[in-house]
Amino acid sequence: MSSLTGLLYGALAVYLGGWYLGKWSGNFSLLLFILTLVTLAYWLAERFHFLPRRVAAATALESNDAARRAELAAKGITKVDGDVAQARERVLAQPWWLDWTAGLFPVILVVFLLRSFLFEPFKIPSGSMIPTLLVGDLILVNKYHYGIRLPVINKKIIANNEPQRGDVMVFRFPSDPSKDYIKRVVGLPGDEVAYLNKKLVINGQPVPLKSLPDYYDDDSVRYTQQFSEKLGSVEHRVLTVNDRPPFIAGVTEFPFRENCRYNAEGVTCKVPPGHYFMMGDNRDNSEDSRFWGFVPDENIVGKAFFVWMNFSNPKRIGAFN
Repeated sequence: MSSLTGLLYGALAVYLGGWYLGKWSGNFSLLLFILTLVTLAYWLAERFHFLPRRVAAATALESNDAARRAELAAKGITKVDGDVAQARERVLAQPWWLDWTAGLFPVILVVFLLRSFLFEPFKIPSGSMIPTLLVGDLILVNKYHYGIRLPVINKKIIANNEPQRGDVMVFRFPSDPSKDYIKRVVGLPGDEVAYLNKKLVINGQPVPLKSLPDYYDDDSVRYTQQFSEKLGSVEHRVLTVNDRPPFIAGVTEFPFRENCRYNAEGVTCKVPPGHYFMMGDNRDNSEDSRFWGFVPDENIVGKAFFVWMNFSNPKRIGAFN
């Protein structure tokens, strides 16, 4: 068993190393699920097989020692060398391969349940959600807000709240579900969403937009136009680049592509049932539903709501819209 455990740890190290080096893409949910099952198997084996065997061996050791001492006492020998208590502890001790598998099962199980059904941490990798979220923000995502979903397969089993315009949502990228994206919900099923001349119109109603002082981006070392936008009950900030043309370049083919009309002013889309239209707050630096289409309900991961750390700027910690 020690050789098998060493082999499993070696395979895990190779998998994580290749994932880190970009040799292949990983699925952390699946990996955590497999680790939970493997450590559960070891925990059950320890609980019902290995531990009883060690306890039986320790009991036999104590019985043999007691019998030996009784035999020697009958012969008048009362002083006997040997510490059976120390030997018993050695017999009962877990071997390393059980300590690093069965011993880790409760911790891995708790992490798996918390991450699958309650809260999951994410790191913001790009600037598409500036100024709401910055590169390096470590955020928490509420996994149950939009309903309880089975881990790995992401199938909803218990409904909860429906996504609302203005929500910041994490979802599986439709073209590559192994990747998680984060954008803002702009269009709900049945909505007609138009983004023309850098202004958002939903179902024929312009979304309220108010000018704010220009936003200074430390990374690009430049100022960008900043506005306050109100989607439903959510008021948040968006950025646009003044000299960037409004037309959408680099559009890919996607399901329900026929629901969208592109022209020199931008795009107008009719959101199909069971899908959502997503956009980044950094409007001219975000590849979103304007480029790759709609997000189906089954791709939803959860609602982002809290920055729990940014190591380069701890003042970022807190809730956001």
